[in-house]
Amino acid sequence: MILGAFSNSLAVKDIQKSKEFYEKLGFSVFAGELEKKYLIMKNGNALIGLFEGMFENNIMTFNPGWDENASELKEFDDVRKIQKHLKANDIKFEQEADENNSGPASLVILDPDGNTILIDQHV
Repeated sequence: MILGAFSNSLAVKDIQKSKEFYEKLGFSVFAGELEKKYLIMKNGNALIGLFEGMFENNIMTFNPGWDENASELKEFDDVRKIQKHLKANDIKFEQEADENNSGPASLVILDPDGNTILIDQHV
C-alpha cells in the first residue's frame, strides 16, 4: 500500500510564532497562506503543516498521488483502494471516502492511542 507524501499537521496557537520557530530549524514556506492561518513548510523531504484554529490536535497526514514536492505521481494507490484494504483489516473509520466517486477524497482513522491519521488525496 502506497500512502504518498507524509507530513505532520500541527495545531498551532500562533501561526506567525510557529513559522518563525520552524524557520530557525531550517524549514521554509512551501505552500499555504499566512493570512488564512495555514502554511506548509519544508526542510528537505520533511514536511509540516501549521494550522491555527482549524483543528484541536496534531494529525499525521498522508497524500496519495503526491510526492513530497506536491508533484503528482504516475502510479499510486487511490484513497478508495486504501480504504478497502483498511476495512478488510478491521480498521474503524472516523470519516470515510465516498467509494462511488473518483479523484480527490479523504478518510480519517485513529491509531490505538487516539492519534489522528488523515489520508487526503488531492488528485
